[in-house]
Amino acid sequence: MNMNLVSIRLITADIDALVSFYEQITGISAIRYTPDFAELKTPTATIAIGSTRTVQFFGGGSIAVPAENRTAIIEFLVSDVEHIFGQLEEFLIPYLIQKPTVMPWGNQSLLFRDPDGNLVNFFTPVTEAAAEKFRHFSKTE
Repeated sequence: MNMNLVSIRLITADIDALVSFYEQITGISAIRYTPDFAELKTPTATIAIGSTRTVQFFGGGSIAVPAENRTAIIEFLVSDVEHIFGQLEEFLIPYLIQKPTVMPWGNQSLLFRDPDGNLVNFFTPVTEAAAEKFRHFSKTE
């Protein structure tokens, strides 16, 4: 079986706020297909953002409930997490969980929440072993 993860979709009650947040932190302009659905495309995956109205197509509002996730972390490989933190620090203050910190597995990690409470991690491999794991990805900011 050939399978590739191509996107993650976030369901939100305030699509405009969430789209604006992800545009700010990534520097990527969202493609708004409808007032209820947008995508931010990176070279390796897409963040799709849908309003709560879109879950009606899947069987109703109880299928996906916005701002209820406390287990997943949306992770972005970046070339220099310290540099990005310097650029976004003021913007991220209300969302910040952890300033750039080297983790035991060799990544320098910046952890924060989006406006719906989803965890977001910007990370840069700083050890050779960590860098080797991600060598096949192109590092972009």
